[in-house]
Amino acid sequence: MSSDALPPDPEAAQDAPEQQQRVNVQFDDSGAAVCYANFCRVSRSPEEIILDVGLNPHPGGGVPAKVTVAQRIVMNPYTAKRLLGALNVALRQHEQTFGEVQVDVRKRVVNQG
Repeated sequence: MSSDALPPDPEAAQDAPEQQQRVNVQFDDSGAAVCYANFCRVSRSPEEIILDVGLNPHPGGGVPAKVTVAQRIVMNPYTAKRLLGALNVALRQHEQTFGEVQVDVRKRVVNQG
């Protein structure tokens, strides 16, 4: 069992500065299924955000790929917005440590000739 802190909701923080405290949440991840994903698709309905993750066997493009969805996560918009904020913070910290994350694979490929 481990614990983590959720980032404060930025909009709530603007409305109530005294509520900028972090909330400690305890969670048990011992039974969590782990999968690697290099593909993500986001869809939505009026009440939910749906996140499908899976493995694209040809992530560099060029070959049409059949992506098998390994996990589907369905969440309400409030949780999705908190996830967006947490991912933003994590990626900002990653880039400060390791440099910019380039999402265009053509810009990451090094010419071999």
